[in-house]
Amino acid sequence: MGIGFLGYVLPYGQIFFALHFVLPFVLAALVIMHLIAVHETAGASNPLGTPAYYDRIPFAPYYLFKDLITIFLFMFGLSIFVFFMPNVLGDSENYIVANPMQTPAAIVPE
Repeated sequence: MGIGFLGYVLPYGQIFFALHFVLPFVLAALVIMHLIAVHETAGASNPLGTPAYYDRIPFAPYYLFKDLITIFLFMFGLSIFVFFMPNVLGDSENYIVANPMQTPAAIVPE
């Protein structure tokens, strides 16, 4: 929510730009730390439902392979958009030549 809000207020100041750029990296680091903590301390749960800690399925190679397949498929889909269809999700307003003397029509006071 914070990253999205800071993206909406980018026209109002450069300080928001810095936070909007840095916070996704902080979020990615927190996600990686969470994955490490979950899989190092408790491990993945057993599909049989056994509550004992000695009967857990190890993260590597079982869940690691599953996660890598998901990441690979996401990166493959993203690369198709980036390299073969870069303008599909774009906005036509992005191709208007910038004029510093004219405020865009979409920016209006509340």
